Amino acid sequence: MGLLERLRKEWFILGIVLVIAVARLEPGVGVKGGPLKPEITITYIAVSAIFFNSGLSLKTEELTSALMHVKLHLFVQIFTLVFFPTAIWVFLQLLSITPINEWLLKGLQTVGCMPPPVSSAVILTKAVGGNEAAAIFNSAFGSFLGIVITPLLLLLFLGSSSSVPFTSIFSQLFMTVVVPLIIGQIVRRYIKDWLERKKPPFGAISSSVLLMIIYTTFCDTFANPNIDLDKFSLIIIVFIIFSVQMSFMFLTFLFSTRNNSTFTPADTVAIVFCSTHKSLTLGIPMLKIVFAGYEHLSLISVPLLIYHPAQILLGSLLVPTIKSWMLSRQKALKLTRQPKAPVKV
Repeated sequence: MGLLERLRKEWFILGIVLVIAVARLEPGVGVKGGPLKPEITITYIAVSAIFFNSGLSLKTEELTSALMHVKLHLFVQIFTLVFFPTAIWVFLQLLSITPINEWLLKGLQTVGCMPPPVSSAVILTKAVGGNEAAAIFNSAFGSFLGIVITPLLLLLFLGSSSSVPFTSIFSQLFMTVVVPLIIGQIVRRYIKDWLERKKPPFGAISSSVLLMIIYTTFCDTFANPNIDLDKFSLIIIVFIIFSVQMSFMFLTFLFSTRNNSTFTPADTVAIVFCSTHKSLTLGIPMLKIVFAGYEHLSLISVPLLIYHPAQILLGSLLVPTIKSWMLSRQKALKLTRQPKAPVKV
């Protein structure tokens, strides 16, 4: 089964997961102390497994070369941590006069403040054949920026009286993101020949772990008996989320492919996914820290819970189209760079 098929299968399973979570058929699965022990398996093991898997699968020379692509990194980080939350804030000023649940609207703002994701953008970039090394670097680098910038953005746009323990968040992120990535690279040096010969299903492993993260988060949120969702607001929020994603993906595509751009087609693929995707695994813990004690924390979390599977769905549906564009663009560029044969007189 190809990576695209696995992503589509993941979305189908995720739909079932959401139905179960909303229906509260298993209300204790995702909460602290449940059978899956998400406070341990998700907080530490799952995220670490994703980055260890990335470190193991990525060629060291590709990651090293990605570090020097400063212009691409600046584009991604400025778009996702500056332009994205600002544009959402302006948009929400218009939506504030509508009857949409105000806490869901606040949740949309929190989505805009989140850093790039730790896995989904990398998986989709790899599925297309884009610059996977750049996607991984921006996931890790964006996560570190998010430790400081995301709480500040949340406080700026929404406000909170709680103190944010930056030191503990930074140390946890270092241990679950950077350390596993480095260990994966070290292990790869010793089993490189075996990896190239056997070609383990790295994409399937990452997708499975990501599915587990989303599942437990849904269960944790909808296990709250006080959550109050009206259908109209929820449907509108889902529509807005898909519209925002499509619009921003198109916008990043236009900017990264303009005539004076130095980005390659493979770079554009990484930019489109990394700039528009938002982290669920970092976002939910961050919301719980910044908005600790908030009565409507569950409602604020809902848009982020919707945004994450929506970005996987849209991304997987667009993989064939983006891949076709990238290959045709690469072929065209290759032809233009070939020296013309001399004309015989």
